Amino acid sequence: MRSVIGTLILLAATLGLVSPGFAAQSESIDELYKKALSEEGVLNCYCSLAQINAEKIYPVFEKRFPGIRINHVDATSDKLSARAITEARGGRTLADVVEFGLEDINKIHAQGLILEKAPPEAAEYPANLKGTFWTANNLIFFVGAWNTEKVKKEEEPKTLDDFADPRWKGRLIAEPRDYEVLIGLTHKHKSFEKARAILTKIAANNVEFHKGHSQLAEFIVAGQAAACFTCYSHHYPSRKKKGAPVDYMLSEGAAGIIAVAVMKNAPHPNTAWLFNRWAASEEGQKVYAQGGRTPAHPKVEPTEKIRPQAIYAVGVEDLKQYAKYEKAWKEVFKLR
Repeated sequence: MRSVIGTLILLAATLGLVSPGFAAQSESIDELYKKALSEEGVLNCYCSLAQINAEKIYPVFEKRFPGIRINHVDATSDKLSARAITEARGGRTLADVVEFGLEDINKIHAQGLILEKAPPEAAEYPANLKGTFWTANNLIFFVGAWNTEKVKKEEEPKTLDDFADPRWKGRLIAEPRDYEVLIGLTHKHKSFEKARAILTKIAANNVEFHKGHSQLAEFIVAGQAAACFTCYSHHYPSRKKKGAPVDYMLSEGAAGIIAVAVMKNAPHPNTAWLFNRWAASEEGQKVYAQGGRTPAHPKVEPTEKIRPQAIYAVGVEDLKQYAKYEKAWKEVFKLR
């Protein structure tokens, strides 16, 4: 039976249905590790993970799989995707895996450079956190946050829609490029028109815009604004612990996805697939959580309370219509 299965896999690889360098999905991670050891002992990771997190996460992978070193090529998502595409056009693929914003991974996929294959570990993920070529790795949540000295207990917002109430007039700040919030509202209400109508009511409250989510958080802490409706949830637990007069929404939030995908012509295919499977596994996701990220795996809790109960994730189909959301956002808030 094993020989028959092996023949079928080889035939599929010959026909281009699967990549010949990749192991069968029925293999355990440890069996795959043995194959990866024959591939130079290096993983070229084009990853936007901040160094403060990478220094806690990647060494755990290297310890778990002795003999494999992660070559972390660090840059922003847009620069890494542009580099991968440029290299491929030049006739060479240097990256094994990519780990950054789904929007930029989708750009590489559009060029036919990403392996069309999902790890078996992704079976436990909800449909909005995985695709045919990617698996969500960690998430960034856009939520409401407020200064508890400026906002009375009884008027604290429970949902993003609450910011449409006129009581917030002249009291709101936001980041001018957070179109994900409009996408999140569209998912919530299953209607772009209704989401835009809610956003229009929020805009009527004379929102003040500032670039940079860290700056938004500092404005809220300092009481320079009462509330923000496009804040990152992970900016607030540490500030609360230090005694800052802030609180934030955990009932719902829009989510930006940081995903992992494997390059189709990865120079170290089994090593790439090993990392992809480990990163998607419950084991790997716990490491990401301990390393300060918000895990996408539904069974793994972040170390801080930053994951909303209802998650409206920005997926590949949303990204294909990103220009529509950007245009609507700018029109509603009269932004250039």
